[in-house]
Amino acid sequence: MAETLQDRSVLHASTRPDVPAIVFEGRATTYAQLHLASNQTAHALLAEGLGRGSRVCFLGRETDYYYDLAIGCAKSGTVLVPINWRLTAAEVDHILRDSQAEVLFVEPEFRKVADRALGDLPTVRKVVDLDGGAGFAAWKAGASTEDLHPGTTTDDPVVQMYTSGTTGMPKGVVLAHRTFFTFIANMQRHHLDWIDWRPEDRSLSLFPGLHAGGMAWFMHQFNVGGTSIVMRSFIAEEAVKLIHDEAVTTIWAAPAMLHMLLAEPAASREQFASLRKIVYGGSPITRELMLRCAEGFPCELVQAYASAETGSFVTCLTAAEHVPGNPKLASAGRVMPGNEVKIVDEDGKELPRGEIGRVCIQSPAHFIEYWRRPEASADMIRGDWLYMGDSGYLDEDGYLFLRDRINDTIIVAGQNIYPVEVEDHLRAHPAVEDVAVFGVPDERWGETVRAAVVLRPGGEATPRELMKFLRGKLADFKIPTGYQFVPDLPRNPTGKVLRRVLRDEYQPA
Repeated sequence: MAETLQDRSVLHASTRPDVPAIVFEGRATTYAQLHLASNQTAHALLAEGLGRGSRVCFLGRETDYYYDLAIGCAKSGTVLVPINWRLTAAEVDHILRDSQAEVLFVEPEFRKVADRALGDLPTVRKVVDLDGGAGFAAWKAGASTEDLHPGTTTDDPVVQMYTSGTTGMPKGVVLAHRTFFTFIANMQRHHLDWIDWRPEDRSLSLFPGLHAGGMAWFMHQFNVGGTSIVMRSFIAEEAVKLIHDEAVTTIWAAPAMLHMLLAEPAASREQFASLRKIVYGGSPITRELMLRCAEGFPCELVQAYASAETGSFVTCLTAAEHVPGNPKLASAGRVMPGNEVKIVDEDGKELPRGEIGRVCIQSPAHFIEYWRRPEASADMIRGDWLYMGDSGYLDEDGYLFLRDRINDTIIVAGQNIYPVEVEDHLRAHPAVEDVAVFGVPDERWGETVRAAVVLRPGGEATPRELMKFLRGKLADFKIPTGYQFVPDLPRNPTGKVLRRVLRDEYQPA
């Protein structure tokens, strides 16, 4: 059987018809029900005049019918384009235009945002106003539930995820069906369960399905025939309750989300007793948080490195390696089967172990292209390698240590400074809760180092004290020369710190 979402839907409908595929707000949708519902969605999309490769946008929060639409797009040969509801009107306008969307599904609370762009969008032929599941059902009422055969293969596009846009306007990352199959196949081939999805799992992603990580997590669980618990949006208090009430077994989260879960009054090992594994990514875990997680969650902890462009996980720090004092905890783990990693300099020459450079990856799950961005695609995809926007190094044991985003590197008088290194030292100060380091223009040095600091409750520190604290720990040119104390750090919807916002708003204390 071909590795496509439509074929997997057929398989599960016949072999696991009564198993819940999705649970949303207490409402369960079995694989048999999802198969028929997504068939109907596919027929309704074709009735709108869409053809193979047509783009279908969704602007709303997480729901069960969002995934009905995702599978329906696969079955009709169309491509789903999720629009993150947290984006600005300008970013929504950009995605609608850039994707050349022909149909837009929009929930009522975001209709005003969509209307600002719809006046002069020649490609949009239909806007479907959604009012919960009833609105979606009304749109496709009367359409056939018969199986479809769109003729797409595992290499054809099925989802187009827009990057978070930390620099410039978002780019459309086009993903194929194979994106959601190759990782599981490689892990099974090597008999590894570092990161796994089981048919009996009840899985929860704290990343939304409007994000590449959330979509991939759902689709991997869908492919093995397990159950996905879906949240409308991440709220820590609700997530803690949901984990208990729905007997969640696996979670995909950012370290900051785990911190928020453990901070909830209801959090306890008993509340999380159903969990068998938590996979986290987006940043390394701090020793303090790792210890809190080990104490608060009665399950395995696993770190993974991935991006929208890689399509799936590339490296893994296994549960067995989550041991206090293990120096590998600062890494993103080892390369996983089926992937390759190398580090190159600015000329593309591979660097020896231990030297910092650009991270390059080979992944069978990798994206097809940046939609309508041939130059950007060519810059990222060079032969068999993806040239990532991350800098880092491989140690002697083959563990990947990420240093920073390439465009976050600070250059002071020709010296490269990687913010993560400075941040790690500042977080060791007893008064510091969180910190982000960034560069600002400087007439003399080109750039100079600045820090935005979140103090712990009751914590006190001055810029002078922090500078003295760093002396002897860092080279003088790496020590921030200006500090701003802030209540929290600006982050995008996936939890990444927006350094560009800090650069734009920086006002020294």
